[in-house]
Amino acid sequence: MKSDISDSDSSNPEADLSVFVYGTLKPGGRFHVRFCGMYLTEAIPAMVKGRLYNFPRLGYPAMTVGDDWVKGALLRFAQSPEICADILQGLDKLEGYSPKRGDIENEYLRCEMTVFDRAQQPLQMAWGYVMSEDEVRSRGGIYLPDGIWA
Repeated sequence: MKSDISDSDSSNPEADLSVFVYGTLKPGGRFHVRFCGMYLTEAIPAMVKGRLYNFPRLGYPAMTVGDDWVKGALLRFAQSPEICADILQGLDKLEGYSPKRGDIENEYLRCEMTVFDRAQQPLQMAWGYVMSEDEVRSRGGIYLPDGIWA
């Protein structure tokens, strides 16, 4: 996957955007249809390495870097480069991330991560959103050892 959608070959009418989601953006989650449903090509049960936390009062989870398995879905979009860029921009806004701000100013950070199938076999690289340990602590995150947010 390219590091930036805007770098896509303009002669190619479709770009590929892949995002790993583990909370409100999963199929069935409250933001899935609004931010992903219209352009989604495929949703695959998947997981990544990390640690998952719940914020019950806020109604959403956060993932940090770690060695546990966080379970969610790999969302794939096969759309024009412009639509893929718009999708990613919408997700960034929802997640409180801007590449123009410093890491400490962002609620989540967007980074590329290796996504695995449920048999722990690598699938591909995809974008995902992680929160710093300090931010999780300051928000009172509750560790979810099973790696599932429902």
